[in-house]
Amino acid sequence: MQPHRFLGWRRILGLVASLWLGAVGCAASPSPSVLVVGGSMMNGDHFAEATLPVMREHFKGCRTVVLVLHASHPADRDRTEARLQRAFAHLSGISAESLHRLDDAESLRRLRAADGIFVGGGETFVLLRELYRTGQLEVIRERVHAGVPYAGSSAGANVAGQRIGTTNDFPVTDIPTRDALALFPAVINPHHPLPAAAEYATRVGKIQGYLRFNPSETVFALGDASIARLHEGRVTFAVGFGRVYRASGITELTVGQRVEGLR
Repeated sequence: MQPHRFLGWRRILGLVASLWLGAVGCAASPSPSVLVVGGSMMNGDHFAEATLPVMREHFKGCRTVVLVLHASHPADRDRTEARLQRAFAHLSGISAESLHRLDDAESLRRLRAADGIFVGGGETFVLLRELYRTGQLEVIRERVHAGVPYAGSSAGANVAGQRIGTTNDFPVTDIPTRDALALFPAVINPHHPLPAAAEYATRVGKIQGYLRFNPSETVFALGDASIARLHEGRVTFAVGFGRVYRASGITELTVGQRVEGLR
């Protein structure tokens, strides 16, 4: 075969492959697509009503989503998986399966084959330890940078950030480092109280204290069932209550706002 004909066939096959992947998988994204949720996003066995539109858009076209439930206690994972399976089926008919019954090698294979990734809440330190121990942290990072959509709630949102700095969790286990997936350009603080809540002032003070010691960092705070989404290189505050803390001050967010200056 002539070299130029061979190159032509390669181009054709590449185009066919890309069209096929677009048809059977999630909508392609030229950059990481990351959704972080402040936690408490469930209403029974479904995702909370306010979260449904952005969740449907985020996982548009997905057929299978891998559930990463390391943050929950082992005794609770079967029940959590079943609940999330019903929630994803209700969302868009998506099939969801947890990694917790699989060995490490099979878990990595499933992550490499999945259309989307959802990381649930619980103990952030346990979650990050397991992501490092199993090698899943690097695989998840690679897959998301390749265009696979990631969503994380509470602990799952914490590990999407640059590091786990404002987690609200006790350090129930040792971790090799606080550095996390670094998919979302900030440190996440989930479950942020609303201004009317009794614990509001305490949380604000804790985050400001953190920034006194880490003035170069940015803390992205999210209330329960609140969502920010990184997509096509832009961070948009999508649902609920949110604010951005910097050493220089606090920025209140409004739904639909594009959040500038994150790094």
